[in-house]
Amino acid sequence: MFVVLLRLLTGPLALAPTDAPYPPSPVIAGVSFDWATHQRAAPGSDNWPLTWADDGHQYTAWGDGGGFGGTNSEGRVSLGVARIEGDFEGHRGINLWGGRGNEERNSPTFPGKSYGILCVGGVLTMWVGMFEPDADPWRDVRLAVSRDHGASWQLVEWAFTREDGVMLPTMCQFGPDYAGARDEYVYHYWPRYRSAHGPDGYSDKVPWIVVQRPGAIDLARVHRDRILDRGAYEFFAGVDDHGAPHWTRDLSAREPVFEDPNGVGWCVSVSHNAGLQRYLLCTEHTETHRGKLGIFDAPEPWGPWTTVAYEDAWGEGHVPVNTFYWNFANRWLSDDGRRFVMTFTGRQENDSWNALRGAFLLR
Repeated sequence: MFVVLLRLLTGPLALAPTDAPYPPSPVIAGVSFDWATHQRAAPGSDNWPLTWADDGHQYTAWGDGGGFGGTNSEGRVSLGVARIEGDFEGHRGINLWGGRGNEERNSPTFPGKSYGILCVGGVLTMWVGMFEPDADPWRDVRLAVSRDHGASWQLVEWAFTREDGVMLPTMCQFGPDYAGARDEYVYHYWPRYRSAHGPDGYSDKVPWIVVQRPGAIDLARVHRDRILDRGAYEFFAGVDDHGAPHWTRDLSAREPVFEDPNGVGWCVSVSHNAGLQRYLLCTEHTETHRGKLGIFDAPEPWGPWTTVAYEDAWGEGHVPVNTFYWNFANRWLSDDGRRFVMTFTGRQENDSWNALRGAFLLR
């Protein structure tokens, strides 16, 4: 049975719908999750951004664990990459770079964390940050590239830095090998860096993991053939009176593409739902690692954004309320866009690969 979550806020810290930063979606009236379909794997490994590649498989990255078949200690790496094969019901994960079974083969050559991975033209790229978290976690974020479907990775020489106000970026997902993209550009989103400290409880344990408040997300675009060229990046600089975006090569002239005074998480996911012709953005608000899920939609990569769900304790009654990252798996999206698979991660039992089915109720 589906459990309708939209606006179903419970607990003493529940936020009223008016606390959401944007009005209700004109397209999506509700969202439900079928917890009977919940699948869990790779205990001790978290994060799991996804991309749908040219070979029909999905590729993903994890952090601080042994990946599929591993544990929090067995096969543990700072950053690993895996392939997800099959349909949702019978899918399996295969470690490619790091993790159990790769201790002597395809061992990672650099540490970090990733919340953005993409396949374009058969080439995988992913954003990597937090290289030395105990020393200076937000020093910079860099792209890594793989031309052998995840078996090996090389970092580019340039970076976006903490002084640029850039945290862990992600890339907007479309169809297999970026099929169905709106144009020839790849769209990158990153939370605006505000501070490594905050009032949120989890930051007492890990000071650099904190909801950024007031929350802002920036947008950049780059031609799909020049993803590795720093000079080709353009940054969103607002819209004109007709809603058309302005772009600038001057990073200091950028403007947020998304804002929430309650804050945004230090990681975000964005995907295009081809059936509904909507862009879906997932991030935290208010406090990290507490199931503070916000789902927003828009007709274009730059908005205008509306609210699908704004949850205060997502998953309560089904999993520990400590999730912090969610994304939609486009490989498992129905043709009409109504039925989806969401993956998520968190702490404790949720420090793992998690996936479950859900559905959108349309207006």
